[in-house]
Amino acid sequence: MILVDPPAWAGHGRLWSHLASDESFEELHAFAARLGLPARGFDGDHYDLAAADYQRAIDAGAVPVRSRDLVARLLAAGLRRRKRH
Repeated sequence: MILVDPPAWAGHGRLWSHLASDESFEELHAFAARLGLPARGFDGDHYDLAAADYQRAIDAGAVPVRSRDLVARLLAAGLRRRKRH
C-alpha cells in the first residue's frame, strides 16, 4: 500500500510530505513514476513529496496516515532505512 503523511517538513522554502510503500520499493517507484516524481526525490525509503502534490498523491491512491504510522508501517515491513550521518 502506498502511504503519505501530511506536509509538515520544511525545506527549500516549502513544506514536504513523505511518500512510502509498506509492501515494496518496486511498488513505491512505480507509483512515484506515475506521479511524475523525479528519481532525486527518493530518500532511502521514501520520496519527498511537495505539499502542492499531496492531494494529487491521495487522488492517485495513496493512503493518508500520520507520520508516526508511516514509520511504524515501514519498520513492520522491514523497509525502513535510516539515514547515515
